Amino acid sequence: MTVETAMPAFCQGIQHFAETLPNFEEYGKKPVIQEGQTAIDSPTDKIAVYQTLLAADALRYLTLQVTASKASGHPGGFASIADCIAALVMLGYKNIITEVGHHAPGFYSNMFIDRSLEDMGIKTVQEMRERYREMHGLLGHLSGQIPGLLNPAGPLGQGQHFAMAGAKLHPNTLFPVTIGDGGLGEPYITSSFAHFNTSYPNVTNFLPILVWNGYSQEHHSMVSTKSNAEMIAYWEGHGFKEVILVNAKDYDDANQPGEYVDSTNFSFEKRLEFVQGVLEATDKAAKSALGGKLTVLIVKQLKGAGVHKRGAQSHNLYAGDTTEKDYIVSALKARALSVEGWQLVRTNFERAAGGPASHCVVTEKELPLTDLGTLPLTEFPVKDEKKVATTAMGELVVYVGQKDPNFIISNADGNAASGINNVNIGLKIAHPTVDETYFQGPGGQVYEPLSEDACAGLAAGLALFGARSLWCSYESFAVNGLPIWQTVIQAMAELRRTTPATITLFTAGALEQGRNGWTHQRPEIENYFAAMMRNGNVFPLFPCDANSVQACYEWALGQKNKGITITVSKSPLPVLTTLEQTRQGLQDGGIVLHDSEGKKKVVFAAIGDMTLIPIFDAASQLEKEGIGVRIVSVISPRRLYRPHDVAWETCREKDGHFLDDEGFEKLLGGDALIGVTGGASAMLEPIMLRSSCKRDTFAWKRGETASSAGEVMAFNGLTAEALAKRAVELVS
Repeated sequence: MTVETAMPAFCQGIQHFAETLPNFEEYGKKPVIQEGQTAIDSPTDKIAVYQTLLAADALRYLTLQVTASKASGHPGGFASIADCIAALVMLGYKNIITEVGHHAPGFYSNMFIDRSLEDMGIKTVQEMRERYREMHGLLGHLSGQIPGLLNPAGPLGQGQHFAMAGAKLHPNTLFPVTIGDGGLGEPYITSSFAHFNTSYPNVTNFLPILVWNGYSQEHHSMVSTKSNAEMIAYWEGHGFKEVILVNAKDYDDANQPGEYVDSTNFSFEKRLEFVQGVLEATDKAAKSALGGKLTVLIVKQLKGAGVHKRGAQSHNLYAGDTTEKDYIVSALKARALSVEGWQLVRTNFERAAGGPASHCVVTEKELPLTDLGTLPLTEFPVKDEKKVATTAMGELVVYVGQKDPNFIISNADGNAASGINNVNIGLKIAHPTVDETYFQGPGGQVYEPLSEDACAGLAAGLALFGARSLWCSYESFAVNGLPIWQTVIQAMAELRRTTPATITLFTAGALEQGRNGWTHQRPEIENYFAAMMRNGNVFPLFPCDANSVQACYEWALGQKNKGITITVSKSPLPVLTTLEQTRQGLQDGGIVLHDSEGKKKVVFAAIGDMTLIPIFDAASQLEKEGIGVRIVSVISPRRLYRPHDVAWETCREKDGHFLDDEGFEKLLGGDALIGVTGGASAMLEPIMLRSSCKRDTFAWKRGETASSAGEVMAFNGLTAEALAKRAVELVS
């Protein structure tokens, strides 16, 4: 029988097959995972070990051929951990997460072999090659679109957050997460594990797997100089009780130099021994993690093991590194399986864990959400007395947490400092030490490590995995947690399922941080959100008072697959609106707070709450001169864009509502328009794009130490006198 006639359909596109495989007649006659089983019976079974080795070679082969098909991508890092990925699958674990975006082609290969990619129309290797790194195909880095994959991965240092979120929501499921030694120094992988373990010591069913291959992207990794003992001590120092190290060097019979060696260069017998060592270590680590012990598995093997080059040179393919290149052809032939070998690996992977990952991992179905019922909104009388907006929202946060046990609020800067100590009182800070003075104890729903990355990571990770959460931060410091939040909302835009919106509360804006000076006055992050509004699923909200913030949070809780930032002051400020006004403002983009007639009409479009103080003072001055003034509080700037400005049509949950031209003119039309923000000017872009009258902007320039918010505003030119003067100039 020829290769062509015997070849299963999925193998179409494979360029090189082996005629025979060593010991195949003895160990490869039938799949070790039998029909109806979900995993191998024992990690020491010789047949299981042999077939795991074939699976690792299949993963390496596909990873290299697919990347070489486009002369682009990253085969080397994944190649060094392929044995462990194969072991996980053969042991029945498919909820596999990664921190390493460069391992994407390896993860795609894993999803191809177990048939998950068939859910996106990729049934053959040829189709996989064609759609790799193409639009609507297999993206260069992991994304939310790919069937069977649990998390996006691009920026380093993020994957552990998804593993911990998954573990918290699914206590009896293992969440392995591969971590590259090149990215180990990224903020803040091991410290985030330590923070989480202190807060939730009973949640240990995540398993970091360190890919210790000695090299980073273009050089030796910074941890390549550590001894085995030092690496073990490093993880023990971050709270890990079980540190399991598998070192390929211990099995080497090829006399390879250096501390990092390639197991594919061993004799076949030693390769089997190494794979058995990986299987046994993976099985032990998984059971340890599921059994309540904080565990890490370290696999030490040379980067590029079994592919075209070794070390950092294996990391990336460049133009010319095609499937016809001699060293690529040589590597592919060395890893090639027979037709029967491919079918064996496919059958094992398809049966493992009960089916393709796209049918059985936790993120392939929506997590049931607790019904919140009717939120206990408190509508404060307008212009009665000043109220703290964050405190008003805090009451709703407590209600949500008490209704929904999966809910957490994270805050690196402290809820009490943000005006929401009521949240600490109602939900308790998660900490093993019981102390009523600080409202803390085991099982609390307030997560307060002093790391924005850890706070944003767990909150955003929980949202991506289907749970409600809230990340709270000072606006000035939020940038340190923003990368993971941005990764999640981009993934949410393209997910194949719905999730709760990932919501933030940013307090203590620049104008409130006078005494602390410029170190605490960094509202430029609003430029970031302003740019992200064009994604289509990002909604920065700027409630203007204690009623407004409640309506904004009410709306946010009902949204899906969005990134929603709520920025509001923690200072007592006047109540200017009703709940219903903000609900309308969330649809129209803004609320009219004041409107007077005059010989000319000046419109102030205000973003923020404290900025309204000099605006109202300026209005009084202008009205004395016979100039009419309309003050608009801009609640949701994204609604003020034009539909073609925003990529909303490409989002999983399409929100194509924008204020039409007639509504825009009614809200913001006049003889002159002045956009005012205590933050970054880019947030005013949608207004300035559409306004056709004379216009100008007043915005944040730079921070300084000052005794009051008014003095900070004056330093930035945000005074009633300056606003009134410019208004007169515009209408003259």
